[in-house]
Amino acid sequence: VPVQYGLYSSFMGCFVYCFLGTAKDVTLGPTAIMSLLVSSYAFHEPVYAILLAFLSGCIQLAMGLLHLGFLLDFISCPVIKGFTSAASITISFNQIKNILGLQGIPRQFFLQVYETLRRIGETRAGDAVLGLACLAALAGLRVMKGRLPRPARAEPLAARVSYLIVWTSTTARNALVVLFAGLVAYSFQVMGSQPLTLTGSIPQGLPAFRLPCFSMAAPNGTIPFRSMVEDMGVGLAVVPLMGLLETVAIAKAFASQNDYRIDPNQELLAMGFANILGSFVSSYPITGSFGRTAVNAQSGVCTPAGGLVTGALVLLSLAYLTSLFYYIPKAALAAVIISAVVPMFDAGIFRTLWRVKRLDLVPLCVTFLLCFWEVQYGIVAGVLVSGILLLYSIARPPIKVSEGDVLLVQPGSSLHFPAIEYLRDAMCSRALAASPPRAIILDCRHISSIDYTVVVGLAELLRELRKHGLSLAFCSLQDPVLQVLLSADLEGFQHFPSQEEA
Repeated sequence: VPVQYGLYSSFMGCFVYCFLGTAKDVTLGPTAIMSLLVSSYAFHEPVYAILLAFLSGCIQLAMGLLHLGFLLDFISCPVIKGFTSAASITISFNQIKNILGLQGIPRQFFLQVYETLRRIGETRAGDAVLGLACLAALAGLRVMKGRLPRPARAEPLAARVSYLIVWTSTTARNALVVLFAGLVAYSFQVMGSQPLTLTGSIPQGLPAFRLPCFSMAAPNGTIPFRSMVEDMGVGLAVVPLMGLLETVAIAKAFASQNDYRIDPNQELLAMGFANILGSFVSSYPITGSFGRTAVNAQSGVCTPAGGLVTGALVLLSLAYLTSLFYYIPKAALAAVIISAVVPMFDAGIFRTLWRVKRLDLVPLCVTFLLCFWEVQYGIVAGVLVSGILLLYSIARPPIKVSEGDVLLVQPGSSLHFPAIEYLRDAMCSRALAASPPRAIILDCRHISSIDYTVVVGLAELLRELRKHGLSLAFCSLQDPVLQVLLSADLEGFQHFPSQEEA
């Protein structure tokens, strides 16, 4: 779609998320991933893209109203760490082409690496010098802010004013660097030579506030709403779900880093309203932006009200300042993004998980590696692997077996239908292998819930043990479990308050 639709998609989400979002750092807007998905299902037609935003928002809003946010809790910490570490690398490398002044570099990471290295001889000296200078300035200002001592109240006024000037400069370092680079580019333009790659012309003017079109004019007639929905097909599920996954993964990452919590249901509502209202101003589907969110966090944004400033600046720029954007060098913008996302790479998480729980390295590495292919595939694969590991722990609960005059079996967690065959096999094999075969006491102190399949399995276990002349007694049953077993009226069911009585 035309370039201005990117700007149309950049302000409404900021305003809505400021009032409804729960993460202070997150910025909603167009992203590379979402743009690629929309291009697949909107056929490069703005009318389709805007309608997709409206319908995606309706789906997300419905999920929020139905309190389906708990589904997003299945995005585990290793998945988030894998995503943020990979995203910091891919986004940084994606900006290297702008630092070097290269054109026509593909978006896919591995092709990007290959093409950048192959064409590194085409580097524009002006872009490279400016980009590296901006990176050095941003790094220096960031270090300076971290080491800046707070002046005491007894300090002279001049010292306090100096501190305020330095603090403001280091906090607003991104804006200062871009402003300085723009002045350099303008100076070269005035002198008649331009060694820098500039942002270029952007159409000026605000979009009209109106309902999205529910039909589209075509050369051979009008495409009705139903046909448009059928054309978008599976995109109506993929786009809203991927938008949610990306936004929540980003929100959780920055919430963990900056020590606050998010509400998944509220995030669903915020995303839904943002996309619905965004479609009224010609926005295509939006999601959380990792790069812009990182810039927000590194700039010292303390509340969601930062979204008001961002949205207002986009509107102001659309209305009056698009001509000034022409002179902003791409290398300076790339330096700002790189300096914001690089600190998100967490090399220590690999060592930590190796020490704490090595199995969690599996979803971490799956997410990390697949995110280099496509971010959405990495997140989905990581969630699936985490789910499989979770299901495996349910299907194979820890079982402690103590042998004595009787066989004491103590499951370490609640029993659900995938685990009953495993429990039956463990109990029968140990009881019958003992010499002589022994009765069994099932200690249920750690079992807080069971389902009907478990009840059926326990009934079959009782029958099997009776055939071999063995008994099974239950002890330390919690009330909910006891009520289920009593209601099932199991033949031969015996229960006792403690192990000793059993």
